[in-house]
Amino acid sequence: MKNVKISTTRKFVLIIASVMMLFYVSSCARKISFQTSSVVPAAQGSVKVTKDKNENYKIKISLINLAEPTRLQPSKSTYVVWMETADNRTKNIGQINSSTGFLSSKLKADFETVSSFKPVKIFITAEDDASIRYPGMQVVLSTNNF
Repeated sequence: MKNVKISTTRKFVLIIASVMMLFYVSSCARKISFQTSSVVPAAQGSVKVTKDKNENYKIKISLINLAEPTRLQPSKSTYVVWMETADNRTKNIGQINSSTGFLSSKLKADFETVSSFKPVKIFITAEDDASIRYPGMQVVLSTNNF
């Protein structure tokens, strides 16, 4: 009879430990959806931000139904991803390539980068040059502050 109690107790402890581990892992990642765009209304996407063991922030963006930037009015050549930091700085963190392989016929795109700065907002603009230092006026997708 003691073996049954120990076995049941052990199972209970393992279940509790598993649930706590799941909660811990999921609480480290933040997944934020982009707001509906007035520039590309069909575009949808989300941003997942996780903190790594080096205290850096891994930013992963998944997008669907994002039209080619050349189809916008006015036409642009690329999409640029921006990050607002906790100290109110805006940083260009990369571009979303619109080559045939990256944005497929289903208009899917993924973007991933690492930053030492904590992001509080992510947004995407349509631009003529990917290396610009300040965002233009054509904001395609944006998150709320998180």
